[in-house]
Amino acid sequence: MSEVQLSFIPKFEQSERIRVLEARNQELGTNGMRQFDDYGDHRCWLNIGPFPKMDELPSTKQGYRMSSEQWGEDYRFMIENMEPHIYPCETIVGEVYWEIGLLRPCGTTGWKQAPNADEIGKLMDEALELGGFPNAYGHTCPDVEILLKQGFDGILERIRSSLKLYTDLDNKRRASFLRGLEHVCLGCIRYIEKYAELAEQLAREPGESDEKERFRRIAKCCRNIAHKAPADYYEAVQTVHFAILFDRCTGHGNGYGRLDQYLIDFYRAGIKDGTLTREAAREMIAEMYMKLRGQYFSFAGRLEDGSDATNEMSWVALEAYDLIGDYNNLGVMWHPDIDRDYYDYACDVLARHGESIPVLINWDLMYESELRSGIPASEAWKVVYSGCQWYCIPGQEWCGHDTSEIDMVKPMMRALKRAAEGGADDFESLYAMYEEEFHRTMRAYQAAEAAIDRVRGESQPEMFTSLIAHGPIERGLDITAPRGVDYQYSSLNILGIPNVADSFTAIRELVYEKKMFTIREVYEACMNDWADNEIMRQRFLNQPKYGNGLSEPDEMFVRVCNSTQEIAEGYYNQRGGQPMRPSLFALMSHVEKRAQIGATPDGRHAGEALAHGINPQVGCSKRGLVPLATSAASVDMRKFQGGSIQVDIQPKFFDGKEDRFSYIRDFSIAFFRQGGQQINLHIMDLSKLQDAIDHPEKPEYRNLVVRVTGYCARFITLSRDYQEDFVARVNHANMN
Repeated sequence: MSEVQLSFIPKFEQSERIRVLEARNQELGTNGMRQFDDYGDHRCWLNIGPFPKMDELPSTKQGYRMSSEQWGEDYRFMIENMEPHIYPCETIVGEVYWEIGLLRPCGTTGWKQAPNADEIGKLMDEALELGGFPNAYGHTCPDVEILLKQGFDGILERIRSSLKLYTDLDNKRRASFLRGLEHVCLGCIRYIEKYAELAEQLAREPGESDEKERFRRIAKCCRNIAHKAPADYYEAVQTVHFAILFDRCTGHGNGYGRLDQYLIDFYRAGIKDGTLTREAAREMIAEMYMKLRGQYFSFAGRLEDGSDATNEMSWVALEAYDLIGDYNNLGVMWHPDIDRDYYDYACDVLARHGESIPVLINWDLMYESELRSGIPASEAWKVVYSGCQWYCIPGQEWCGHDTSEIDMVKPMMRALKRAAEGGADDFESLYAMYEEEFHRTMRAYQAAEAAIDRVRGESQPEMFTSLIAHGPIERGLDITAPRGVDYQYSSLNILGIPNVADSFTAIRELVYEKKMFTIREVYEACMNDWADNEIMRQRFLNQPKYGNGLSEPDEMFVRVCNSTQEIAEGYYNQRGGQPMRPSLFALMSHVEKRAQIGATPDGRHAGEALAHGINPQVGCSKRGLVPLATSAASVDMRKFQGGSIQVDIQPKFFDGKEDRFSYIRDFSIAFFRQGGQQINLHIMDLSKLQDAIDHPEKPEYRNLVVRVTGYCARFITLSRDYQEDFVARVNHANMN
């Protein structure tokens, strides 16, 4: 099989209903109705135009206030004005049409309205100059089980009880937050009630009896879960869907925990009493997957007693993806005791679809990383994959994942400048300068983040996330506010570590050991983008590189990673006095910032993309897949909050192999046993991908799904820069 992996061998036959829903979903994903940006169609909301009632929005009528209470009023107004639509054949209802950030300043720009905005702006500029960007949002993980167990009425009762307490105690700030949270909860209830009303109306209109029964079923479901905890499997799935929808209306997506654990009791009860079949259960999950993008769900892992957590719903949830071949961000959490048949199936799904779904994740490593950070074992076992390559404890951890970042090239180049101007007699002196410069970056980062954190709970709240988290209601604090939840480490994305490691490897060899060049010559050559120094550039470019299983560059990579971790964890945040935790990943800044980053001593030209996360610089991994994985697993990933490898394989890699899945299984297990954290694996043909860039109109590319970095999108919806970056990756064509 050498063709592009555009179709898959089906394991389950789709019903006519699923075929109709899938056709609609694909049309929305390619005709611009799913909101596009440079990142493709991974955003979930339907583009039906601007919010039509901006003049009536509370913050418009009252004047904007940096207030979580007014945020809640605006959110409620937005949600209550999202008209319900029930589309042909669907039983899982609800779409996102707007996000709160479209209506009022919030998200990563919310601080710009704060009283200390000038201070924050000044500190942000200083941090950016030194390589820091401390402006994080989203990608935590609410605890959906709270809603499944308590229902909206139960949550509302807790809000009102806490509101009375803080009102009686005259704590105006906490009472104000809770009034805002009450608005959020009431808005969600009303939104669901409107679906019940619409379904009841449709059931009364002339039509087929099957359609009337579908509408009555939707109405009954929504009537119940608008207030109470779900009573059966169907209501539970619809509740999970609404939870994600409401959370996505807050802004950037999050992880949503272990879907298999949330639903297993509902599933078993339905199977036992005969009201549910496995096929129906599978179709409902598939339908939910097609409704919204950005659902980071986790399957398997371990239970509190250390036993394997795989259950019947782990299978059903993965079968649902297998049924439709569409996309969502699903992760299977491996450990040595995982159900072997289930892990085989996960690798088989990955091999047949070729779209990096599911992601394969080392659960034991995540658990040990959480323990290392000080989270007790009684909580750490709940850890889940929560987005791209991050992880956290559902409903108990807000770490500011996603866009916060340190550009490691900047402190390296400042160290080179100092060495060029004042001399560094040996490599250790240069490396000490580098660590000093990284401290400068971290001090600036810490100061800017602290200024944002002082107002984050009011300016950038994530209030629906807070609604189903442990702490915000009882404490009267948003999940993003200081001590809003127990665990508030600051997650720092780290950009360019492979480039720094390769640069230092080459400098140590060519400057300090062989003395072929001076550090001044290296610095000046980089400042001039190697102009008139091509022979010199080739020497630096052709030094041993990280990503080939070679001891010297891999040891340098480990050293740079460890320096990053040791220095970063010496700095603490404003939110909870908890340390900065580096994450060996950067979303898309390796592409986005390339115009801002000059040449580097690894032989890279100015304007070229940097290495992505812990993946080698493009073009530098030349010895095959296994050496690449060996390099990536050389660092102790328990010290970091994630770091995934991208594995991009051409179909001909498997020529002559009947069981692709067994290679993926054996490779992934070997990688995990070495200490690897996560694998994002594609099977794609390079020539077809290039053709899809040039001819996106071809129908065969309509549903070509790729994992861009940590998220999935349809390839033809990505910006050309991101398409070209994807195609430029190492694409392994043989087994070496």
